[in-house]
Amino acid sequence: MTIISFLKLVEIQTKIASVFPFLIGLLFVIYRYDSFYLANTLIFFSAMLLFDLTTTVINNYIDYQKASSESFREEHNIISQIGISLNQVIKIIFIMLIVSIALSLWLVYRTDLFVLFVGMLCFAIGIFYTFGPIPLSRMPLGEFFSGVTMGFGIIFLTVYINAYSEGITNFKLDGFNLQFNANLILLLEILIISLPSVLTISNLMLANNICDLEEDIENQRFTLPYYIGRKNALRIFNYLYLLAFIALVVAVFLKLVPTILLASLLMVYPIYKNAKKFYQTQVKSETFSLAIKNLILINGSIVILFLTALIWM
Repeated sequence: MTIISFLKLVEIQTKIASVFPFLIGLLFVIYRYDSFYLANTLIFFSAMLLFDLTTTVINNYIDYQKASSESFREEHNIISQIGISLNQVIKIIFIMLIVSIALSLWLVYRTDLFVLFVGMLCFAIGIFYTFGPIPLSRMPLGEFFSGVTMGFGIIFLTVYINAYSEGITNFKLDGFNLQFNANLILLLEILIISLPSVLTISNLMLANNICDLEEDIENQRFTLPYYIGRKNALRIFNYLYLLAFIALVVAVFLKLVPTILLASLLMVYPIYKNAKKFYQTQVKSETFSLAIKNLILINGSIVILFLTALIWM
C-alpha cells in the first residue's frame, strides 16, 4: 500500500476535527493552570490520532461489508476505490489499535488511573460507533457521541494529563476500596470551553447524515435526520452554531478564556452564509464542505486568538 492510499483509507483530511479540540485543550491548560508536560502531551496526541485513524478505517470496513449492492460499494466505498484487500485493511486496523492502546497504557503509568477509566470509555465509544450489531453511527445518537467524545473527551484528557495534580478529579485504588473525587466547578469550566468544539463536531456528523439520508436508508442506517426529518435536522444544524457562539461568550464572561476570544464573533457572518447555502442545498459533493469550513472558522479562530493572547501575556 502506498502512503497516498493509506491517507485516503484513514481519510486524513477529516482529522482536523480531533486536532482542534487537542489544541484548544492544550492552550486552555496552559492559560488556566500554567501547566504543560511535553512527554504526556506527545504520547496522548499520538495515541489519540492513531485511534481516530483506526475508527475511520473500521467505519470504512463496516460500510464495505454492509453495502446494499456491489455497484454501490464500488462507487462509494474508499476501500474499493483505492483497490486494497480486506486482509490488508484488517491488519492495518489491528496494528494501529495495538499501538494506540500501548501508548495509552504508557500515559496511564505516567499519570493516574482516571486516565485509564476515561480512555477505556472513549475507546469503547470509538469502537462501537461503527462496530457491533447496532453501531452508534447507524442510530440517532451519532451526533451526540461524536461531539461529546471528540469535542469534550479530547479537551478534557488534554487538560487532565497536563494538570492531573490540580484536583480536577482523583481516582485511586486503595486495597479493595475504589475512591473517586471530582471538583465539579473545574469540570464545568472544561465543559463550557469545550462546547464550541462539541457542537461544531456534532454538526459535521449531522451535515454528513443529512446529505446521505437517502443512501443511509438504503443501507439500513437510520440516523437522526431519518427520525426527525430533513427540515428539523437543518434547523438543529443552524441552532448548534448559535449555541457555539453563546458558549464562547459565556466562557469569556466567566473569565475562563482571554477576552480577545470575543473576536471570534467576527466569524458569525461567514458561518451564517455557509449555513444558509447548506440549508438550500444538501449535496455531499457540493455543500458538505461548508460544515467543514464552519468547523475550521470557529475552532481555528479560537485557537489563533487563544495563542495570540498567550504570546502577548
